[in-house]
Amino acid sequence: MKPVIVMQSDFGTDSGLVSCMHGICKIVDPQLQIFDITHILPAFDIEAASFCLQYTVPCWPEGTVFVSVVDPGVGTDRRASVAKLKNGSYVVTPDNGTLTYLHQMIGIEEIREIDEAVNRYPKTMEISVFHGRDLFSYCAAKLASGLITFEEVGPQYPLEEIVLHKTYASCKKDNGVEGSILWFDPFGSAGTSIKNADLAQCGFKVGDKTTVKIFDESTLLFEGIIPYEKSFGYVEKGKEVLFNGLTSFATIAVNEGSFAKQYDLKQDKIYKIVIEKV
Repeated sequence: MKPVIVMQSDFGTDSGLVSCMHGICKIVDPQLQIFDITHILPAFDIEAASFCLQYTVPCWPEGTVFVSVVDPGVGTDRRASVAKLKNGSYVVTPDNGTLTYLHQMIGIEEIREIDEAVNRYPKTMEISVFHGRDLFSYCAAKLASGLITFEEVGPQYPLEEIVLHKTYASCKKDNGVEGSILWFDPFGSAGTSIKNADLAQCGFKVGDKTTVKIFDESTLLFEGIIPYEKSFGYVEKGKEVLFNGLTSFATIAVNEGSFAKQYDLKQDKIYKIVIEKV
């Protein structure tokens, strides 16, 4: 059975761009199966592409070929790459930071730059602004169909040369862990840089009460006792809860409410967060 192709981009859903990428794969091999993660990633948001991949890739079988196209540098000298992950899957993407979280969370075994002379759709050589179709989808389809091996993608280059975007670490404190609030989901829940595993390593257990402090630089915005539970329903409606988020990172939410709105936290700001044992 051939590997499936799984795509994400910032192209939106109101154009034919995604259909073009699917179609190129079918031209290469009509038997290929193509699925989508999302095509409504925020425009030009490389970090969002990187973050989405790290929690989606583990949910697909070994050998899956992922295509990720958030590419503000399309047509320039940024590298077009295929990364072989340590879990056996592949990611076809511009090497512009998109591989950051996969590099950290899963690991990259090897990376190769796509040889455009042989692995680019030959009928659109005069076009330089749609590599999602002409380069990434075409090369991914050749790889998934078995027309080329990974070694035939193009020349290998050192892992140390992979472009990485800025990330925010967490660190253990005497009585807990410190990190950052990086984003808010559509429900207003706060996603942190503190991994689910970090809480376990720091000795937190489901059912514990925690003291949570949130700072905007040195200004304390929030301090309260929040239970660490499995899910929203373990607290009353309108109450805060800390839980292991589906994106691999600890999350704070309000049951049937918005943590961001309740405490006037902004989507475009990075906040410091400290979680301590009571």
